[in-house]
Amino acid sequence: MSISKTLPSSNSTPPSAPEPNMQQYSTAWILLLALLTSLGPLSIDMYLPALPVMASEFGVSTQMVANSLPAYFLGLALGQLLYGPLSDRIGRKPPLYFGLVLFSLASMLCVFAHNEWGLIAARILQALGGCVGVVIARAAIRDRLDLQTSAQAFSSMMIVMTIAPIIAPTLGAWILKWMNWEAIFVVLTCVGIICCLCVHFFFKETLAKERRLNLSFQQVLTLYFAILKDRDFRFPMLAGCLTGGALFCYISGSSALMMDQYGLSETAFAYVFGANAIGIMLFSTLNKKISGKLGVLQRLKLGSMIQLSGAVILLLAGSLGYAPLALVMLGLFLAVSGIGFTGPNAMALAMAKQGARAGTASAVMGSVQFFCGLIGGVLLNFLTGSALLNMAVLMLLFIGFGMFAVFHILQPQPD
Repeated sequence: MSISKTLPSSNSTPPSAPEPNMQQYSTAWILLLALLTSLGPLSIDMYLPALPVMASEFGVSTQMVANSLPAYFLGLALGQLLYGPLSDRIGRKPPLYFGLVLFSLASMLCVFAHNEWGLIAARILQALGGCVGVVIARAAIRDRLDLQTSAQAFSSMMIVMTIAPIIAPTLGAWILKWMNWEAIFVVLTCVGIICCLCVHFFFKETLAKERRLNLSFQQVLTLYFAILKDRDFRFPMLAGCLTGGALFCYISGSSALMMDQYGLSETAFAYVFGANAIGIMLFSTLNKKISGKLGVLQRLKLGSMIQLSGAVILLLAGSLGYAPLALVMLGLFLAVSGIGFTGPNAMALAMAKQGARAGTASAVMGSVQFFCGLIGGVLLNFLTGSALLNMAVLMLLFIGFGMFAVFHILQPQPD
């Protein structure tokens, strides 16, 4: 049998198993998916206030220790390419067990890191485990919901998810007041164990056995290429990943910008960082509220324009030499918070027609997203301007290319 005959098309499902099309979802279900997805933000953001302390202990610069962030993004990108097709083959629940156990063990390895390279290696392993949550969450939503309902579900999940980056830096700063930086990774180990227990007792399989894809490695590669060639997936995916790249630029450069350039304390930095996360939550809530008035694509365009305006403000502020912190905060708020519109709508459009291959498609989208984060984090090491100007230039590039993809998306047809 040829590969082309065994690979699913974007809309295909076995005739014996009609694709579920639930119009409603429970709050408890979204909370569970958000908990799994929040592993990423928690692992990224909780130790940001500790970067200067860790740099001092390791005897290197803050930016050098901050390279553990793009290393984490690398692990997130590679791991999702594994979990996507694996979850399409064996179901959504088994990969969760493996990933969460690996995340917990790798978090403990971070505790015993004695230099920046040991930390980077442990962070890659931590990301390889922690990325399982976001892949399975996206695929589970696609397993159960249609386009409009999935866009609302992604918004609901993002609202809950953003609680993690709001509290994570504050929690990290609080831990540093009483304990050393290693305690942050002990907390992350405990979070991983709690997630594993929640999956065991509360997560129900969303992909029936008759709908699973029994593909070889070669067929998986062919499926990846087929998904990337699908215009209905490619442009929404690029729109979401590139506009989302602004967030990764902010995460990678925020410590150097706020604590080194503007001299904020660990606690003040945590509050400033959390303010932008609150912005994502507010815009995600607004995205749900106006879903009856504006279509998914219109809301995506609105979000990209909000982000672009923020990046332009940051570029102007960076060109001033030393801009007022209030102006910088305004630009960051718009550039980052606009993801509350672009993220869930791009995700819903990209996943809308993926059918039985939703797990693999979710993996592709997640991998490209975090490769953008990796590229942004690495490029910050080579730009020679101020921390603010470097961040502004990269944000403008990511958002600009993202808007190019947004305006190449075809108007979705109603289900």
